[in-house]
Amino acid sequence: MRAWRGTAVVLAAVVATAGCATRKAAVKESPKAASVEQGTGGSAPTGTARWIDEALGFQVTRPNDKWQVDVTGDFTPEGIATPVVMRNQETGAQVVIQVAPAVASPVQFAERLTEGMRSHPGFQTTDPEPVAFSDSAVGFRFAMGDKVNGRVAVLEGTRGRVLMMLATWPSGAPEETLTGVEEVFRGVQPLK
Repeated sequence: MRAWRGTAVVLAAVVATAGCATRKAAVKESPKAASVEQGTGGSAPTGTARWIDEALGFQVTRPNDKWQVDVTGDFTPEGIATPVVMRNQETGAQVVIQVAPAVASPVQFAERLTEGMRSHPGFQTTDPEPVAFSDSAVGFRFAMGDKVNGRVAVLEGTRGRVLMMLATWPSGAPEETLTGVEEVFRGVQPLK
């Protein structure tokens, strides 16, 4: 049971994130980033940046200038880190990136998250299914009433960790909002 206590923390983050997705938040760049590299060409759009956290074993690439990075550095007593939140001020979308101890597989994490969400009034979720951007990733979509839509993806991290992405955006946001969320999800990669 203790191993799943962290799932409740993740669920709480989803609920908090969902509340934030209904409005456009002011975003500040934080100096706490472990490492930021500016894109220098190739296939990366101008102005993209990669945030690397060697301690937690992952990196995230910001797909374009519409997405801003808020580095939080938050940790729970259960060992779940919320190092980065990506926000798109135009659409109101945000993606919370969490790193948790791998007390379960990505599939088991996703199943517990869907169970947890379904137990709260107003939440609707799809069943977990594989996602295209990683062989180890599984995810699902959810909605909170008719105000907030969301997507969750869980994938294997490094050094006994899993990476979780929790995205929310206002219902009625333009279709390209989900495309942007998917770009952020693809930009989250474990370090090798």
